[in-house]
Amino acid sequence: MRIFFSVGEPSGDLHGSNLIKHLKSADPSIEFVGFGGPKMAAAGCTLLYDLTTMAVMFIGEVIKNLRFFFGLVDQADDYFAKNNVDAVVLIDYPGFNWWIAKKAKRRGIPVFYYGVPQMWAWAPWRARKIRKYVDHVLCKLPFEVEWFAKRNCHATYVGHPYFDQLENQNLDAEFTAQITQELGLNEGKPLVLLLPGSRNREVETNLPLLLDSANEIARHRPNVNFAVACYNEKHRQRAEEMLSESKKRWVAKSDDHETTTDIRLFENRTPELMGASTACIACSGSVSLELLYHRKPTVIVYKVKRWLMAAQAIFIRTQFITLTNLINAKDIRKTTWAPSDPEKDDVVMPEYLTVGAPIEKIASHILGWLGDSRSMGANIARLDRLAIEYAKPGATGRAAEYILEELQAQSEPHCSSRTAA
Repeated sequence: MRIFFSVGEPSGDLHGSNLIKHLKSADPSIEFVGFGGPKMAAAGCTLLYDLTTMAVMFIGEVIKNLRFFFGLVDQADDYFAKNNVDAVVLIDYPGFNWWIAKKAKRRGIPVFYYGVPQMWAWAPWRARKIRKYVDHVLCKLPFEVEWFAKRNCHATYVGHPYFDQLENQNLDAEFTAQITQELGLNEGKPLVLLLPGSRNREVETNLPLLLDSANEIARHRPNVNFAVACYNEKHRQRAEEMLSESKKRWVAKSDDHETTTDIRLFENRTPELMGASTACIACSGSVSLELLYHRKPTVIVYKVKRWLMAAQAIFIRTQFITLTNLINAKDIRKTTWAPSDPEKDDVVMPEYLTVGAPIEKIASHILGWLGDSRSMGANIARLDRLAIEYAKPGATGRAAEYILEELQAQSEPHCSSRTAA
């Protein structure tokens, strides 16, 4: 059996490598080939090209390299024509992978999309491409199954592979013990963790808002510890500059706030800091799933330019931007856009998609949790109920099992039905 992979993002490379390992464990005779990254290659996939090197391109660079991308599509199609391929597995990277799916379908090869793009949020019309070119949609989020089913797409919920990664994390117990002692966490001093994201643009846009929110919290509750989880050394250095700017800005605007908040910076310590934290303020992203996994009361923020805010009012089709809130919501559909209501029943993590700086609102959530153990406990209980149902490992194994069962159920080998396009 031979399975062709097409993966273009570093995160997809990780999920693809884990899926290959599970498939290989179930059937060591399977051959893996296609586009991916170094982790997939290490797992045993023969790469025709390392597509993850193209993952950071902007739209202008993509247009400039269209001929190169179409060359890769032709390379894949040529491989399909000359080799017996039993299945194609796509992971994310929709702009390129639609073309791979189209070529595979024309050759009669079944297509599995593992980690389908979030078209329910911004591009529902693309469901017709799924319906036409993809045989099996393996969904990461529970509500996706119904969404695709209503559009006549064959979808199955396997879970989010991110939880497999979290389950296998090895935390530095020595660092955790050290930071617990240094910050007096065992003495009842809370730690509020600031998570500005892993992308440079996210840090630039969101960290000032997080720092100002921390200063607002400290103005009302001076005994709180604060830490910034930096993705790498470059981010830590930039965070130091932004922290200095924040201190100057805060002193200038606060006549009664003569001293500034002590905010510590760490790099590559996110899991340990998250585990030690009492509450968090985070930039929107997959980090919300990690926070759900750890049952951490969290406020989500994402600051955008004014024109992007206007654009999302037209194109975004969901009422939430946070994955945890989407998983918990009874209905993800968007009616009319408005800033998230903190009192709304289905908002597990209060969220602010904003062009401004709602530091008082952000701080009020954190202060409410820190100042009221009943409110804190209620939020943790809601997170716990949601995590028990959804934040559990096994997605990769379920996906591998599903793929193998579907391929074994084929009554005839696909190679006999493949013809040149």
